[in-house]
Amino acid sequence: MFEKVDRESLISQEFINAYKPYFKQETYAAKTVLLEEGEVAHKVFWVEKGAMRVWLNKDGQEVTFQFFIENSMVSSIESFWKAVPSKFTLEMIEPTEVWVADKKDIGPLLEESLAIPAYRDLFIDVIFQRTFDYVNHSLSFVQSTPEQRYLKLYETRPELIKRIPQHYIASYIGVSKVHLSRIKSKLVKG
Repeated sequence: MFEKVDRESLISQEFINAYKPYFKQETYAAKTVLLEEGEVAHKVFWVEKGAMRVWLNKDGQEVTFQFFIENSMVSSIESFWKAVPSKFTLEMIEPTEVWVADKKDIGPLLEESLAIPAYRDLFIDVIFQRTFDYVNHSLSFVQSTPEQRYLKLYETRPELIKRIPQHYIASYIGVSKVHLSRIKSKLVKG
């Protein structure tokens, strides 16, 4: 259980190993929704195998703005921490194995662990990195063309290009599936 740690979850390995008894393993089918937009998040998930996406509804269209694969900690952080409605939906892209902890079980442990400087610093790093990722993705819609956004994703997270269905990739970079096909065709020719 929990053998790797990615850059978004620097704290996860040590923290989860310390609190394994509070997590349980679950498996979900593709398209399973773990959290609906508007619900309050009461759980945190560690992706052991599989892929998830975070999306919101914009005028009836699903807009994907984040992907999570193996070794990622996932929740609606603001909703989980402040007990407010989530601004997005969390959904499985493929069959996914996760470790799940309920807030009522780990809430006091989180508060306790934040009193430990090393854990607190790592939590802060994780939260800031997630925030930086969101800011950079948002800014890319002002500063970059869809083609540039696709190339950046291809360069920085090629595993997503290989695994994630193209209509989700298109949504993530802000184009239609047809436009994404044109971008990819142009890049192959160019």
